[in-house]
Amino acid sequence: MIGRTALDAVTQAPGEVIVATKPKILFCDLRLQPGETKMYFFNEFVPRDGPPTYRGHNIRYFYKITIATQRVKSKVQTLAVPIRVLPIPIISRPDELPVTVETNEELAPTNPFLEKREISELEISWHHLKNVTARRAPKFYRISNKRGFVGRFCLFKPAYKLGEDIVGSLDFDPGVNPRKVRCVQFSVKLQQQELSIRPQPVQNHQLQTQSSTGDDVSSINSFDMASIASGVVADNLHKSATSASSRDKEAPEPTGKLSTISTSHQVCYATLQTQVVVPIPLHVTPTFRTDLVDVRWRLHFEFVTTTLMDFGIPNPESGELKAPAEMPVETMVWNLPVTVYAANPLQIYAPNQTFNLLIK
Repeated sequence: MIGRTALDAVTQAPGEVIVATKPKILFCDLRLQPGETKMYFFNEFVPRDGPPTYRGHNIRYFYKITIATQRVKSKVQTLAVPIRVLPIPIISRPDELPVTVETNEELAPTNPFLEKREISELEISWHHLKNVTARRAPKFYRISNKRGFVGRFCLFKPAYKLGEDIVGSLDFDPGVNPRKVRCVQFSVKLQQQELSIRPQPVQNHQLQTQSSTGDDVSSINSFDMASIASGVVADNLHKSATSASSRDKEAPEPTGKLSTISTSHQVCYATLQTQVVVPIPLHVTPTFRTDLVDVRWRLHFEFVTTTLMDFGIPNPESGELKAPAEMPVETMVWNLPVTVYAANPLQIYAPNQTFNLLIK
C-alpha cells in the first residue's frame, strides 16, 4: 500500500493500484552510534472497501507495505513486505448488532462508577460473523433422476468459515416406496468459481450462438438443481428444469474458471446412510465480489447410479457374493452453492518472518 509521492518511480509494479494509503514518515535525520539500535512502530488502517488478497486465474489482488529509506547523496532503497487481507462480512443493520455481545445495558448491572465500554467496529463484525456461520436449521435436498429416488442430502448450515469442515449426511433409504435405483459411488468436490464481470465480446458472441441452438442446450446449462451427464437421461433434462431456469432460458448461468480445492470420495453400494466431510483450508480466499470479479464457492456432487438391485449371485460353497462382470451405470451431477467467510486472523497460523533492508 503506497501513496502518491516522489517514490512512485521507484516503487512501480505491474498492474493497477486500487488501494493506497497516505505515506507516513517514521524518522528523519537519523544518526546511530556503533552498536546502537532504535525501534519504530507503524500502524495503518486497511480500507474496508478494498478487495481481499486473492490469487486467481485472470485477476490477482495483493497487498504490500513499502518501506523506503535514503541516505544523503544515495539512491532510494525500498523494501516490500507482503501482507494478507481477509474480507469482513457486510453489516446489514448496524443499529441492531450491539445486542450480539455477551452483555448489554439492559442485562448488565448498573454501576455509575464503571466506565462504559465502547464496542469497536471490528468486534461487531466478528460477532456478526459468528451469528452468520452459526449452526441453525439444517437444509434437506432430495436427489432423484427419472429412474427414481437416489438419496437425500442434509446440510447442517450453508455458511462456513476458513478452517471449518463442511459436514453433511446422505440418506439412501427410500422409505416405504420400493427402491428402483441404487447409488454405487459418489464424490464431493469443494470448488471455487471465478466469474469475470468485465464484459468480453468473445463470450457474448458465444452466448448468442448457444442460445440460438435451441431450448434443450440452454436448459442443460441452466439446470441448477441436478444435472445428469449421461446420454441415456439427457433427453429428460428439459422436463426436470426448475422454474427459475425456465424463466431465464436465454441467459444460462456462467461457470467461469473452476478450481477444485478438496475432494471426498466414497463407495456406497450397500450403504443406507453415510456422512460427508469436506475440509476448507486456511489459505484460500473467502467469497467476495468486486467490480471486476465475483468469487463463489460450491459443492460439486457426482453420483454413479445403477438399476441393478441384486449385487451378484450368492456362492453356495463359501456364502460370499460374486460381483457381476458388467454393471449398467449412469452419472448424475449436482452443484450446491455455499458461502465461505473469513476466519479470525489469530486462528490462522503464520510464522514470524524477518525482512532485512540494507541501506547503502
